[in-house]
Order: sequence, then structure tokens, then C-alpha cells
Amino acid sequence: MLKLGIKNTLELLVGEKNTAKAIGSGNLEVFATPAMIALIEETAWKSVAAFLNEGESTVGTKIDINHISATPLGLKVICNTKLIEIDRRRLVFHVEVFDEVCKIGEGTHERFIIDSEKFISKTNEKKNS
Repeated sequence: MLKLGIKNTLELLVGEKNTAKAIGSGNLEVFATPAMIALIEETAWKSVAAFLNEGESTVGTKIDINHISATPLGLKVICNTKLIEIDRRRLVFHVEVFDEVCKIGEGTHERFIIDSEKFISKTNEKKNS
């Protein structure tokens, strides 16, 4: 059962694939903001996946993140999420991201619980428009 306070932590090593230069969000070899967002989304959805009904998933719908410090190649990045609001199918997470030296990001992330099959079916209807 979903309840406030559900937490999760994931980490990754900053490598060439998740730099701003590689992703195209800049030309420097530092941890990219889009890579941080992907880590936040993964950490959040995995935190609640076991509490969903069969056939349900979550999709990200909103993210409000401050990327407050750059992280160089070779450092570990740690993402922490905490479920702070449940409004029917809407879930809001508080997020904090750290490297091995300091906090590098913080904010909120919103996800919605969806029926996976209906969601994919509706999405695929776009191809027939």
C-alpha cells in the first residue's frame, strides 16, 4: 500500500555517457542536468513500483529541480527520493542529489499512476491520427 514517507536511493558513477557534452545539453564533460533528471525519475518510480497494482505503472509529469553544483567525471552521484504527497493517482516526491563532496541538486518530482495497457494503447493512437 502506498504511504507517505516511502524512500529510495540510487547511485551512479559519472562517466562519459552521462556528461553534458555527450547528451548535448552543453559542451563540458560534467554530469548533465538531463542525466540527473533521469536518475531522479528512476529513483522515484522504483520506490513505489512494488506498491502498485498489477498492470499499473507511473509516468513522470513534472519536475522542478535546481542543479546547484557541477560534478566531474569519476565521482559517484547519489539520489534520494521521498514520497511527500499522495493525491489519488498523483504522487509528489522530494528529491536530493549529492556527489561525493556536496549536494548537487534538489527539488520535487511529480508522477501519476497509470494503467500501463490503456496508457500504451492511447499513446499508440497518435500513429493513426
